[in-house]
Amino acid sequence: MNHPSGIDPALYPFAGHFHRLASGHRMHYLDEGAAGAPPVVMVHGNPTWSFYYRNLVLGLRDQQRCLVPDHVGMGLSDRPGDAEYSYTLSSRVADFGEWLDAVEPVRPIDLVVHDWGGAIGMAWAAAHPDRIRRIVLLNTWAFTIPDDVALPRSLSFARTRSGAWLIQRFNAFSGLAVRMATVSRLAPEVARGLVAPYRGAPQRRLATLRFVQDIPLVPTDPAWAVLEQTERRLPALRGIPMLIAWGAKDFVFDDRVLARWREIFPEAEVDYLERAGHYVLEDAADQIVPRVAAFLYD
Repeated sequence: MNHPSGIDPALYPFAGHFHRLASGHRMHYLDEGAAGAPPVVMVHGNPTWSFYYRNLVLGLRDQQRCLVPDHVGMGLSDRPGDAEYSYTLSSRVADFGEWLDAVEPVRPIDLVVHDWGGAIGMAWAAAHPDRIRRIVLLNTWAFTIPDDVALPRSLSFARTRSGAWLIQRFNAFSGLAVRMATVSRLAPEVARGLVAPYRGAPQRRLATLRFVQDIPLVPTDPAWAVLEQTERRLPALRGIPMLIAWGAKDFVFDDRVLARWREIFPEAEVDYLERAGHYVLEDAADQIVPRVAAFLYD
Protein backbone atom coordinates (compact mmCIF):
# COMPACT_ATOMS: atom_id res chain seq x y z
CA MET A 1 0.00 0.00 0.00
CA ASN A 2 1.05 3.64 -0.31
CA HIS A 3 2.28 4.89 3.04
CA PRO A 4 1.85 8.54 4.06
CA SER A 5 4.98 10.63 4.02
CA GLY A 6 7.15 9.93 7.04
CA ILE A 7 6.31 6.23 7.44
CA ASP A 8 9.22 3.95 6.66
CA PRO A 9 7.82 0.86 4.86
CA ALA A 10 10.67 -1.16 6.33
CA LEU A 11 9.22 -0.47 9.78
CA TYR A 12 5.59 -0.85 8.73
CA PRO A 13 5.66 -3.52 5.98
CA PHE A 14 1.96 -4.31 6.08
CA ALA A 15 -0.92 -4.28 3.64
CA GLY A 16 -3.81 -2.11 4.75
CA HIS A 17 -7.46 -3.16 4.88
CA PHE A 18 -10.61 -1.10 5.37
CA HIS A 19 -13.98 -1.79 6.94
CA ARG A 20 -16.84 0.62 6.30
CA LEU A 21 -18.86 1.16 9.45
CA ALA A 22 -22.62 1.61 9.46
CA SER A 23 -21.90 5.32 9.94
CA GLY A 24 -20.23 5.31 6.52
CA HIS A 25 -16.75 6.00 7.91
CA ARG A 26 -13.91 3.64 7.02
CA MET A 27 -11.72 2.03 9.66
CA HIS A 28 -8.26 1.05 8.51
CA TYR A 29 -6.82 -2.12 10.02
CA LEU A 30 -4.01 -4.61 9.71
CA ASP A 31 -4.77 -8.27 9.07
CA GLU A 32 -1.50 -10.19 9.21
CA GLY A 33 -0.98 -13.95 9.45
CA ALA A 34 -3.10 -16.84 8.27
CA ALA A 35 -6.85 -16.26 8.39
CA GLY A 36 -7.33 -19.60 10.12
CA ALA A 37 -4.75 -18.93 12.83
CA PRO A 38 -5.89 -18.00 16.35
CA PRO A 39 -6.84 -14.30 16.35
CA VAL A 40 -5.12 -11.66 18.43
CA VAL A 41 -6.58 -8.14 18.43
CA MET A 42 -4.46 -5.12 19.41
CA VAL A 43 -6.12 -1.84 20.38
CA HIS A 44 -4.12 1.41 20.36
CA GLY A 45 -4.71 4.56 22.38
CA ASN A 46 -4.06 8.28 21.87
CA PRO A 47 -2.13 9.65 19.99
CA THR A 48 -0.77 6.43 18.52
CA TRP A 49 -2.11 4.13 15.80
CA SER A 50 -1.50 0.61 14.45
CA PHE A 51 2.16 1.54 13.85
CA TYR A 52 2.66 1.28 17.62
CA TYR A 53 2.06 -2.49 17.44
CA ARG A 54 4.34 -3.14 14.46
CA ASN A 55 6.93 -5.16 16.40
CA LEU A 56 4.31 -7.26 18.14
CA VAL A 57 2.61 -7.99 14.81
CA LEU A 58 5.93 -9.06 13.30
CA GLY A 59 6.58 -11.27 16.32
CA LEU A 60 3.18 -12.97 16.34
CA ARG A 61 1.99 -13.20 12.76
CA ASP A 62 3.67 -16.55 12.11
CA GLN A 63 1.48 -18.14 14.77
CA GLN A 64 -1.60 -15.92 14.97
CA ARG A 65 -3.93 -13.81 12.89
CA CYS A 66 -3.03 -10.26 13.98
CA LEU A 67 -5.89 -7.76 13.70
CA VAL A 68 -5.04 -4.15 14.51
CA PRO A 69 -7.57 -1.35 13.87
CA ASP A 70 -6.99 2.39 13.65
CA HIS A 71 -9.77 4.27 15.42
CA VAL A 72 -11.87 6.64 13.34
CA GLY A 73 -9.96 9.89 12.90
CA MET A 74 -6.64 8.23 13.69
CA GLY A 75 -3.89 6.41 11.83
CA LEU A 76 -5.02 5.68 8.28
CA SER A 77 -8.76 5.66 9.02
CA ASP A 78 -11.23 8.27 7.77
CA ARG A 79 -11.21 11.69 9.45
CA PRO A 80 -14.76 13.00 9.73
CA GLY A 81 -15.54 16.35 11.31
CA ASP A 82 -17.53 16.88 14.47
CA ALA A 83 -20.72 17.24 12.44
CA GLU A 84 -20.27 13.75 10.95
CA TYR A 85 -18.95 11.78 13.93
CA SER A 86 -19.17 11.79 17.71
CA TYR A 87 -15.64 11.54 19.07
CA THR A 88 -16.60 9.86 22.35
CA LEU A 89 -15.63 6.73 24.24
CA SER A 90 -19.04 5.17 23.67
CA SER A 91 -18.63 5.67 19.90
CA ARG A 92 -15.18 4.07 20.03
CA VAL A 93 -16.49 1.01 21.85
CA ALA A 94 -19.38 0.67 19.40
CA ASP A 95 -17.04 1.03 16.40
CA PHE A 96 -14.70 -1.59 17.81
CA GLY A 97 -17.51 -4.09 18.35
CA GLU A 98 -18.97 -3.49 14.90
CA TRP A 99 -15.58 -3.90 13.24
CA LEU A 100 -14.73 -7.05 15.20
CA ASP A 101 -18.11 -8.62 14.41
CA ALA A 102 -17.28 -8.10 10.73
CA VAL A 103 -13.70 -9.40 10.67
CA GLU A 104 -13.71 -12.11 13.38
CA PRO A 105 -17.31 -12.73 14.47
CA VAL A 106 -17.14 -16.18 16.06
CA ARG A 107 -13.82 -17.30 17.50
CA PRO A 108 -12.58 -16.18 20.92
CA ILE A 109 -9.79 -13.62 20.65
CA ASP A 110 -6.63 -12.74 22.49
CA LEU A 111 -6.87 -9.04 23.37
CA VAL A 112 -3.92 -6.64 23.71
CA VAL A 113 -4.61 -3.06 24.83
CA HIS A 114 -2.52 0.05 25.48
CA ASP A 115 -3.31 3.52 26.82
CA TRP A 116 -6.95 4.47 26.13
CA GLY A 117 -7.21 1.37 23.98
CA GLY A 118 -7.81 -0.28 27.35
CA ALA A 119 -10.94 1.75 27.98
CA ILE A 120 -12.20 0.75 24.53
CA GLY A 121 -11.11 -2.88 24.38
CA MET A 122 -11.88 -3.75 27.99
CA ALA A 123 -15.31 -2.12 27.82
CA TRP A 124 -16.13 -4.46 24.95
CA ALA A 125 -14.42 -7.46 26.57
CA ALA A 126 -16.19 -7.03 29.90
CA ALA A 127 -19.50 -7.09 28.04
CA HIS A 128 -18.45 -10.18 26.03
CA PRO A 129 -16.27 -12.32 28.33
CA ASP A 130 -17.20 -15.47 26.40
CA ARG A 131 -15.36 -14.06 23.37
CA ILE A 132 -12.05 -13.53 25.18
CA ARG A 133 -9.33 -16.19 25.43
CA ARG A 134 -6.42 -14.24 26.93
CA ILE A 135 -5.67 -10.60 27.76
CA VAL A 136 -2.49 -8.51 27.70
CA LEU A 137 -2.51 -5.08 29.36
CA LEU A 138 0.17 -2.53 28.45
CA ASN A 139 0.14 0.66 30.58
CA THR A 140 -3.56 1.27 30.36
CA TRP A 141 -6.72 1.66 32.38
CA ALA A 142 -10.43 0.95 32.08
CA PHE A 143 -12.01 2.28 35.27
CA THR A 144 -12.93 5.60 36.83
CA ILE A 145 -10.01 7.73 37.96
CA PRO A 146 -8.92 6.75 41.49
CA ASP A 147 -9.10 9.59 44.00
CA ASP A 148 -5.33 9.63 44.47
CA VAL A 149 -4.52 9.86 40.75
CA ALA A 150 -4.28 13.28 39.10
CA LEU A 151 -4.17 14.05 35.40
CA PRO A 152 -0.60 14.89 34.30
CA ARG A 153 0.01 18.58 33.64
CA SER A 154 0.57 17.92 29.96
CA LEU A 155 -2.88 16.34 29.63
CA SER A 156 -4.50 19.01 31.78
CA PHE A 157 -3.00 21.72 29.57
CA ALA A 158 -4.21 19.90 26.46
CA ARG A 159 -7.77 20.40 27.72
CA THR A 160 -7.41 24.19 27.86
CA ARG A 161 -8.20 26.53 24.97
CA SER A 162 -4.50 27.24 24.46
CA GLY A 163 -3.67 23.54 24.54
CA ALA A 164 -6.38 22.73 22.03
CA TRP A 165 -5.05 25.40 19.68
CA LEU A 166 -1.50 24.03 19.93
CA ILE A 167 -2.66 20.46 19.28
CA GLN A 168 -4.65 21.33 16.19
CA ARG A 169 -2.36 24.02 14.85
CA PHE A 170 1.05 22.50 15.58
CA ASN A 171 0.50 18.78 16.29
CA ALA A 172 1.70 19.44 19.84
CA PHE A 173 0.15 16.37 21.47
CA SER A 174 1.67 13.64 19.32
CA GLY A 175 4.85 15.67 18.98
CA LEU A 176 5.33 15.88 22.74
CA ALA A 177 4.33 12.25 23.23
CA VAL A 178 7.25 10.92 21.20
CA ARG A 179 9.57 12.93 23.45
CA MET A 180 7.97 12.17 26.82
CA ALA A 181 6.52 8.66 26.55
CA THR A 182 9.76 6.67 26.42
CA VAL A 183 12.83 6.30 28.57
CA SER A 184 15.15 5.70 25.63
CA ARG A 185 15.13 8.28 22.88
CA LEU A 186 13.20 7.07 19.86
CA ALA A 187 15.02 6.57 16.59
CA PRO A 188 14.10 9.43 14.23
CA GLU A 189 12.35 7.12 11.77
CA VAL A 190 10.22 5.64 14.58
CA ALA A 191 9.25 9.07 15.91
CA ARG A 192 8.32 10.15 12.38
CA GLY A 193 6.22 7.03 11.92
CA LEU A 194 4.28 7.57 15.14
CA VAL A 195 3.35 11.16 14.27
CA ALA A 196 3.07 10.85 10.47
CA PRO A 197 -0.73 10.42 10.24
CA TYR A 198 -1.22 13.58 12.31
CA ARG A 199 0.88 15.92 10.19
CA GLY A 200 -0.69 18.35 7.76
CA ALA A 201 -4.05 20.07 8.08
CA PRO A 202 -5.53 20.65 11.57
CA GLN A 203 -8.41 18.29 10.72
CA ARG A 204 -5.93 15.41 10.83
CA ARG A 205 -5.48 16.04 14.56
CA LEU A 206 -9.11 16.50 15.56
CA ALA A 207 -9.38 12.98 16.98
CA THR A 208 -6.28 13.33 19.17
CA LEU A 209 -7.75 16.50 20.66
CA ARG A 210 -11.21 15.04 21.19
CA PHE A 211 -9.69 11.97 22.84
CA VAL A 212 -8.05 14.16 25.48
CA GLN A 213 -11.16 16.28 25.94
CA ASP A 214 -13.23 13.12 26.46
CA ILE A 215 -11.16 11.92 29.44
CA PRO A 216 -13.72 11.82 32.27
CA LEU A 217 -12.65 13.68 35.40
CA VAL A 218 -15.99 13.94 37.18
CA PRO A 219 -19.18 11.83 37.14
CA THR A 220 -20.98 14.35 34.92
CA ASP A 221 -18.49 13.86 32.07
CA PRO A 222 -20.02 11.65 29.33
CA ALA A 223 -17.29 8.99 29.35
CA TRP A 224 -17.50 8.56 33.13
CA ALA A 225 -20.61 6.38 32.84
CA VAL A 226 -18.89 4.14 30.29
CA LEU A 227 -15.88 3.60 32.55
CA GLU A 228 -18.10 3.14 35.60
CA GLN A 229 -20.07 0.42 33.81
CA THR A 230 -16.86 -1.20 32.57
CA GLU A 231 -15.41 -1.18 36.09
CA ARG A 232 -18.50 -2.96 37.42
CA ARG A 233 -18.22 -5.57 34.67
CA LEU A 234 -14.47 -6.24 34.88
CA PRO A 235 -14.82 -9.05 37.46
CA ALA A 236 -16.54 -11.07 34.72
CA LEU A 237 -13.07 -11.39 33.16
CA ARG A 238 -11.50 -13.01 36.24
CA GLY A 239 -10.34 -16.49 35.43
CA ILE A 240 -9.24 -15.48 31.94
CA PRO A 241 -5.42 -15.66 31.74
CA MET A 242 -3.98 -12.14 31.90
CA LEU A 243 -0.52 -10.66 31.49
CA ILE A 244 0.26 -7.11 32.58
CA ALA A 245 3.47 -5.71 31.06
CA TRP A 246 4.02 -2.37 32.79
CA GLY A 247 6.53 0.36 32.09
CA ALA A 248 7.64 1.77 35.45
CA LYS A 249 8.52 5.24 34.12
CA ASP A 250 5.06 6.19 32.90
CA PHE A 251 4.12 9.86 33.29
CA VAL A 252 0.45 9.05 32.60
CA PHE A 253 -0.40 5.72 34.24
CA ASP A 254 1.79 5.28 37.29
CA ASP A 255 2.08 2.55 39.93
CA ARG A 256 -1.22 3.55 41.53
CA VAL A 257 -3.00 2.56 38.33
CA LEU A 258 -1.08 -0.71 38.25
CA ALA A 259 -2.11 -1.33 41.86
CA ARG A 260 -5.75 -0.94 40.86
CA TRP A 261 -5.32 -3.53 38.11
CA ARG A 262 -3.73 -5.91 40.63
CA GLU A 263 -6.63 -5.34 42.99
CA ILE A 264 -9.20 -6.20 40.31
CA PHE A 265 -7.19 -9.11 38.85
CA PRO A 266 -5.03 -10.54 41.67
CA GLU A 267 -4.16 -13.64 39.64
CA ALA A 268 -2.74 -11.70 36.67
CA GLU A 269 0.90 -12.23 35.76
CA VAL A 270 2.80 -8.94 36.06
CA ASP A 271 6.05 -8.00 34.34
CA TYR A 272 7.29 -4.72 35.83
CA LEU A 273 9.73 -3.11 33.41
CA GLU A 274 12.00 -0.70 35.26
CA ARG A 275 13.50 0.90 32.14
CA ALA A 276 10.31 1.48 30.18
CA GLY A 277 7.89 4.38 29.93
CA HIS A 278 4.35 4.90 28.74
CA TYR A 279 5.16 3.72 25.22
CA VAL A 280 6.25 0.47 26.78
CA LEU A 281 6.41 -1.40 23.46
CA GLU A 282 8.92 1.15 22.16
CA ASP A 283 11.20 0.90 25.18
CA ALA A 284 10.93 -2.84 25.79
CA ALA A 285 9.88 -4.61 22.58
CA ASP A 286 12.78 -7.06 22.91
CA GLN A 287 11.37 -8.19 26.26
CA ILE A 288 7.66 -7.88 25.64
CA VAL A 289 7.30 -9.50 22.21
CA PRO A 290 8.74 -12.92 23.17
CA ARG A 291 7.01 -12.73 26.55
CA VAL A 292 3.62 -12.13 24.96
CA ALA A 293 4.22 -14.87 22.39
CA ALA A 294 5.04 -17.34 25.16
CA PHE A 295 2.08 -16.21 27.28
CA LEU A 296 -0.41 -16.62 24.47
CA TYR A 297 0.83 -20.15 23.86
CA ASP A 298 1.62 -21.30 27.41
